[in-house]
Amino acid sequence: MHACPLCQSPVTDFHSDAKRRYFRCGDCALVSADPASHLDAAGEKALYDIHDNQPDDPGYRRFLSRLVSPLLAKVAVGSGGLDFGCGPGPALAAMLREAGMTMALYDPFYANHPEPLTRQYDFVTCTEVVEHFNHPAQSWETLAGLVKPGGWLGVMTKLVINQQRFANWHYKNDPTHVSFHSEATFAWLAKRFGFTWQRVDNDVLLLQKR
Repeated sequence: MHACPLCQSPVTDFHSDAKRRYFRCGDCALVSADPASHLDAAGEKALYDIHDNQPDDPGYRRFLSRLVSPLLAKVAVGSGGLDFGCGPGPALAAMLREAGMTMALYDPFYANHPEPLTRQYDFVTCTEVVEHFNHPAQSWETLAGLVKPGGWLGVMTKLVINQQRFANWHYKNDPTHVSFHSEATFAWLAKRFGFTWQRVDNDVLLLQKR
């Protein structure tokens, strides 16, 4: 049986379908796809290249505003931020720059420059990214380390509700989605990395580093 890719605790079968098996951790509650089903980097990027999230798309900006608005209520104008997993069209960074923030970008496929990962920020945004973490222990360690003490981490990801809902959940059907978080997972992450956290929308969470 696999160990949890986030906390290395034992996992149990959670769901199976024609494409993949999924496991749930008894400690951090992460639901993870069978590692044997993960795409290689080229396969991942091929799917990401299909996404058409343009920085000036009003609908996409409305979607992102559900994180931007509560985050802007927490951080001062002129703060420095990082959009972690910015994608090919970094609309979120554009919105935050327009609000007076200084933004850096990082993405393993579209902005793979190590320098932004060498410093800390007043805030870090991570929208529709954590579900793609093939190695969540390492990725969360990196992400948490980028936030200054007192700083904010804004995360957008759809949350696991229960096993029955998961079975019929469209979100799990994207082959690049391999790590599925719940409120219990975020409680574990907050304790592990020294954050307080709040859920500000169905799929939006704000975490503040102590």
